[in-house]
Amino acid sequence: MSQTFGMETPRNTDPIAHRPPVRYLVVIDSGGSMVARLFVATREQAAEFDAMVEEVTAMTLGLTPETGAMGTEWDAALQGHNATERAAALVYTLPI
Repeated sequence: MSQTFGMETPRNTDPIAHRPPVRYLVVIDSGGSMVARLFVATREQAAEFDAMVEEVTAMTLGLTPETGAMGTEWDAALQGHNATERAAALVYTLPI
């Protein structure tokens, strides 16, 4: 039997910096289905999921998207998408 009472105190965690906040939400066609891709400010992908979930609606409520992700800043981030998909993409800039 343990000599401790109640729950143990949590162990110290590694002092690793948190990931940077998500800055962009891109809703783009991917082979016939719409996906939502989240990017940090450096255009590094943080997540990808189905664009039809209600969280996308909650994140974009009151925001106006830019149509098209044709700029050179999106070349590496969206390299798997063709020009037609990128031209029709909706790019939301999320408030931090």
